[in-house]
Amino acid sequence: MGQATITGVLAVAAAGLAALATAGCGFTPLYATPGVSSGLSAITINAPEGRVAYLVREDLDDALAHDKSAPPQWRLDFTDVQTRDPRGLRADNVAERYELGVTIKYTLVALATGQAVHSGEARSQVSYDAADAPYAGIAARQDSQSRAAADAARRIQIDLAAWMARHPAG
Repeated sequence: MGQATITGVLAVAAAGLAALATAGCGFTPLYATPGVSSGLSAITINAPEGRVAYLVREDLDDALAHDKSAPPQWRLDFTDVQTRDPRGLRADNVAERYELGVTIKYTLVALATGQAVHSGEARSQVSYDAADAPYAGIAARQDSQSRAAADAARRIQIDLAAWMARHPAG
């Protein structure tokens, strides 16, 4: 047997042992919990104005697999607050880097009753290099906003999925 064949056999054996080890422990992946995926896809998102809010809404629509053909059962309202702090000053007292902080406060509302059923907060911080060229500075800042929005959306998605798993009937 060649080295590649032995490595392949060992990898298959390790995967089989891992599957056997977790089969009896009662572990269920979050998205395999009944009602989680269908609950997440039934959320419509109400976003405020602004670039970061728009990016968060777009990322959440994708992450939650929003089903536009079915009537929503939930509405997610959120607000965003951004901070931009200079870091690492050069000799001429100009920042070399910036740190962008995004805080999203959100509330999940049951559309049937109009009541808020869950709320939370997602924070994300990313940094980017300051650029002397104006276009490069704008591109770096917009890239940092995209990264922060994607991170915040992922945190919200995980929190909502965990809430849906704990409250299967809504």
